[in-house]
Amino acid sequence: MEKSPHKLELLRRIAELEKQELWHLDVEDDPETYPLMPDQIDYLNEKFSNKIKNKIANTLGARFFDQMIAKGQLVIKEVRGIENFAAVQGGRIVTCNHFSVGDNYAVWVALRDYMDGKMLYKVIREGNYTNPPKPFGLFMRHCNTLPLSSRKATMIKFMKAFAELMKRGETVLIYPEQGMWWNYRKPRPMQDGAFSLAIRNKVPVVPVFITMEDGDVLDGDGFFVQEYTLHILPAIYPDESLSYVQAKEDMKNKNYEAWVKVYEEFYQKPLKYGEV
Repeated sequence: MEKSPHKLELLRRIAELEKQELWHLDVEDDPETYPLMPDQIDYLNEKFSNKIKNKIANTLGARFFDQMIAKGQLVIKEVRGIENFAAVQGGRIVTCNHFSVGDNYAVWVALRDYMDGKMLYKVIREGNYTNPPKPFGLFMRHCNTLPLSSRKATMIKFMKAFAELMKRGETVLIYPEQGMWWNYRKPRPMQDGAFSLAIRNKVPVVPVFITMEDGDVLDGDGFFVQEYTLHILPAIYPDESLSYVQAKEDMKNKNYEAWVKVYEEFYQKPLKYGEV
């Protein structure tokens, strides 16, 4: 089967960004981003209409991804270290490498039996909310998503909602690498956001790193479907003896080092950028 030119182009772009060490940039041709204004977002689903849309979106989203699992298009081979997530009480941030539109659902499947009936919240980019890619618009807007914004007033609202979620003991998924790199297996250096939020809200970060293996089935683009192993790692807590800047760097470095350790042990090779 001939491989998709689009996916081959994504791989070329990823290789170029890796070479330039532009780790956070997205390789997809994302739709135009529109500013998210404060009155356009109900982060905590306080309006009745948004509560209904939230339930509908989560039901349809689960059906969509469960069908992918049933068809072998999304394969969760193994979950390791769930005890590390279960040991954390109260609000927590989960960090995960970002390489697929389905990786957040894989995280949800791994964690849901240990969340006391709560949902998994996801921080997303502004454009995925204001102008979401088809056919994921309903999911992007109503499946417990927390969109960022280029508007200060909206971000103040975001921060207040985030703090409330942590007080309620919720779990929020953040992609600290930022941009999605399709089927990219290596850990990437991270942005500060997840760790800044952890320190400000005095909550831990639970690192999750997903490794991949080629399955036996080709997808519609001519590439092997990837079989995921989710590695849930020990929680990283803010060090209150350090300054804010030092504590943020400490958490970020520990998260990255934990991911690198998993990568090297699973794939049985040292992490080297610029090499296949």
